[in-house]
Amino acid sequence: MPAERLLPTTEAKDLVALATELAREELAPLASKYEEASQFPREQFRLLGKTGLLGLPYSERWGGGEVPYEVYLQVLEEIAAAWMSVGVGLSVHTMSCYALAHCGTDDQRDKWLPEMLDGDLLGAYALSETHAGSDAAALSTKAKLDGDQYVVNGTKAWITHAGEADFYTTMVRTSDTGSAGISCLLIDGATPGLAAAKPERKMGLTGSTTAQLMFDGARVDADRLIGGEGEGLKIALSSLSSGRLGIAACAVGLRKRHWAKPSRMPRGVRSSGSRSSSSRGLSSCLPIWRRLWSLRVRCTWMLLGVVTAGCRSSGRRRSRNSSRPTGLCVSLRTRFRCWVGRGTRRTSRWSGTCGRRRCRRSSRAPTRSSGWSSPGSSALRDFGF
Repeated sequence: MPAERLLPTTEAKDLVALATELAREELAPLASKYEEASQFPREQFRLLGKTGLLGLPYSERWGGGEVPYEVYLQVLEEIAAAWMSVGVGLSVHTMSCYALAHCGTDDQRDKWLPEMLDGDLLGAYALSETHAGSDAAALSTKAKLDGDQYVVNGTKAWITHAGEADFYTTMVRTSDTGSAGISCLLIDGATPGLAAAKPERKMGLTGSTTAQLMFDGARVDADRLIGGEGEGLKIALSSLSSGRLGIAACAVGLRKRHWAKPSRMPRGVRSSGSRSSSSRGLSSCLPIWRRLWSLRVRCTWMLLGVVTAGCRSSGRRRSRNSSRPTGLCVSLRTRFRCWVGRGTRRTSRWSGTCGRRRCRRSSRAPTRSSGWSSPGSSALRDFGF
C-alpha cells in the first residue's frame, strides 16, 4: 500500500500536485539529454521562478510563497525525483537566499530579494575552501575595506553553480580574530575580478556545475554586507541547517524514483516478478520479500524524518503553549506506524519502542511466525509510494 502524504492545507496539497505535474511534464523528459551533454538547465530554473517554486519558504512581501518548510521540502522532493540536478540547484538557490531573507535589512531585501525569488537571478553559496571544508572558521578568503568598497581576494572550492550564478552569498574574513572575523557578502556574479575555474569532472549530477570560485581584487560595495562584520559564521551555519534539509529531501526523491520504476531496480529484483523457482515466483520468496520490505520501510522513514525536521524548522514542531508535538507530526508518525504493520502482522497494532530501538524494529523484515503471508505478484506492484 503506498504511503499517503499528510499536508496541512488543501492549498499545500495543490502545490505539491502542481510540482509533481511540472516535474513529470517539463523536467523529466529533458533530464537524460542534459545530463549526458553536461548542459546546465538555466531555462528550467526560470520556469520554476515563473511558477512560484523558486522562493517557497520566503515572505510574500518579496515574492515568496510563504509556505511551511515541510511543504517546501515535499515540493523539492518531487522536483528531485524527476531531475536530481534541478532539485539540488533549487535547494542551493534557496539556501543562497537565506542570508538576505533572514539577516538583511529591509532596504537590502527590497532591492535584491524580489529578483532572486522570481527566477531572474540564480544564486550560489560560497563557503568552503580547499583547506576549510567542515571547519568553516578556518576560511582565509579576505575582504579588506577600502573606502566604501571591500576588496576580496581568495579562492572558494566545490561551489555549486560557480560560473552560472548571478549572485554569490560569500563568507569572507574581514579581520584576523578567528571565527569572530568572518562576514557575509552578497556578491554580484558580474563583478570584475571574480571568475570561475573549469568545472569539476563528476561521476553524476553532470547538469549541475561545480567549480572553484576565484577572487582577484574583486571590489564589492559595502552596502552588500549582510548583517554586521563578524556575524558571517553565525549566518553561514544557520543557512547550512536549512540547506541540509533540502539535500535530504532531494535524496528521498531520488530514492523514490529509483524504486518506483521496475526498469530502475537492480537486475535480480527486476526479474524476480517473472522468474520462478519450485513452481512459484521469486518475488514471493521470503528472502527477496524481506529485502524489498526493508528498503521500502527505510525509504519511508527517510521521508518521515525530512518532513518532521521541516516541521521543526518552520516552528510547527511544537504548539505555542504546549511541549507536545503538533498534530501534523503526530499524524505522520501514527499513520506510518499503522501502515508499516499492515499485511505483515496479524493485526496492525504498533509494538515498537521509541528512539533507535523503534527504528530498528520497524525496519526488521517480516517472518512467518509473525503472521507473514506471501505477497506473490503484488510485491513489486505495491512497492513504492
